[in-house]
Amino acid sequence: MTPRLTADFWVRAYLARLRLADIPAYVTAKGDATAGTVLVKCATLDGQARAFHRSFDLMTGERTWVALAEGSEAEVDASIARQRRFDPDLWVIEIEDRQGRTLLDQPGLAD
Repeated sequence: MTPRLTADFWVRAYLARLRLADIPAYVTAKGDATAGTVLVKCATLDGQARAFHRSFDLMTGERTWVALAEGSEAEVDASIARQRRFDPDLWVIEIEDRQGRTLLDQPGLAD
């Protein structure tokens, strides 16, 4: 079993990476510090957004980021609200970037 970072540590490291890339990001919901799941919402400031969550690929055994919801920002927010009702330990990070950059495909974040 591979050791995993706590959610709080991962979130702080992710926010630091985003800051270094000059990508504004905010924690809009703080979940469980140790084992909370993280959702990343990226608003492109044109009324559109995408939300991502970690998923486990049963075929490869790898953890990857996949789109949970995309479309109008209101629809994405509604999807996140439903997830929060289901899982109160959920972290939500909101990024505001016209180019839609999340850095989730970068080394250390993608896997």
